[in-house]
Amino acid sequence: MSTGPATTAPGMAAAGPGLELTILMPCLDEAETLATCVRKAQAFLAGSGVQGEVLVADNGSVDGSREIALAEGARVVEVPERGYGAALLAGIAHARGRFVVMGDADDSYDFSRIMPFVEGLRGGSDLVIGNRFRGGIAKDAMPFLHRYLGNPVLSFLGRLFFGVKVGDFHCGLRGFDRDRFLALGLAGRGMEFASEMVVKASLAGYRISEVPTTLQPDGRSRAPHLRTWRDGWRHLRFLLVHSPRWLFLLPGAALAAVGMAAMAVIGVSSVEIGGLNLDVHTLSYAGAAIVLGVQMVLFAVLTTSMGIRHGWLPADGRRRGLLAAFTLERCLVAALLMFLAGVAMSLYAVYLWAERDFGVLDPSTTMRWVIPSVTLMGVGGQVGLAAFFLEALRLPDAAR
Repeated sequence: MSTGPATTAPGMAAAGPGLELTILMPCLDEAETLATCVRKAQAFLAGSGVQGEVLVADNGSVDGSREIALAEGARVVEVPERGYGAALLAGIAHARGRFVVMGDADDSYDFSRIMPFVEGLRGGSDLVIGNRFRGGIAKDAMPFLHRYLGNPVLSFLGRLFFGVKVGDFHCGLRGFDRDRFLALGLAGRGMEFASEMVVKASLAGYRISEVPTTLQPDGRSRAPHLRTWRDGWRHLRFLLVHSPRWLFLLPGAALAAVGMAAMAVIGVSSVEIGGLNLDVHTLSYAGAAIVLGVQMVLFAVLTTSMGIRHGWLPADGRRRGLLAAFTLERCLVAALLMFLAGVAMSLYAVYLWAERDFGVLDPSTTMRWVIPSVTLMGVGGQVGLAAFFLEALRLPDAAR
């Protein structure tokens, strides 16, 4: 990551080592509100007795924001790489405080009232997140879609996927232990950085807490940098990719189970449900459900292996147990048995055809053997190939 040098205002002494707190503000053209935010942050430091600094991570402002920050006594780090996450990553790297409290420089958060964040960090939390729904959202402070759809849905998915007891996954005001978060290897450059912080902290077993936080309408006359659908999708994508259990494993297992149940029943005879006759046509869809479901389960195993190898999934006992069960030899034996069972069923279907002198067949009879046989051979091939792919992922990195 390329960043510019950190600077301080003329006549201002740079903050020294041993500081307890850095108040960090990412900034891109915030000339209208930045001075107010810096003054509130400095007022907090002066009134609370907390030893700290105000650091502005400027993301290429062209409206004089950098000069305003320096004039107000803040330290500035210039970040040429655009993006919310890029600005914060550079700011965290340059922070001199043991703890960092970050917040937007648009005056929607009150930096003079951040003592609960500091107290939470002093009390042992690794991450303290504001909860705007508990603290209060002023009129017009949050768009309707964000308040009633985007934030609740994404926060619910975050709690479901990662077991985080957080009610407001995307509050921009949060505090954390600097060294602990540098150890996480955060990498998001865009708005998804907010999700990455919470997800990786949860996966690493960090202590996470919440404090009520008020949200006021920002003081800008221009439109915000946030783009509802684009950035919402980036958050959702990040949550899904980092949870192979919910993206692949559980849906895949459910789909395969439904397919197998349907095949077990319809494979014997047609079924009548509410006037609907389910026969070999439904059986073919059941076969497709089994193939897709098994593929999703295999993707879960492969993704988990890659996640552990590259460090974005912790190698806990549950995940190691899942991977240990999928040895190459076991998978190959299972694949061979399924494939041979499919071949045997296919041969029986040919036998039924031969009994009719290879003439016209009754599909309702022969397809009950053909569809399961094709399904078994396809799944056997999937499992065998996936086993070799997993074994390739287990190979040690070559020395370079």
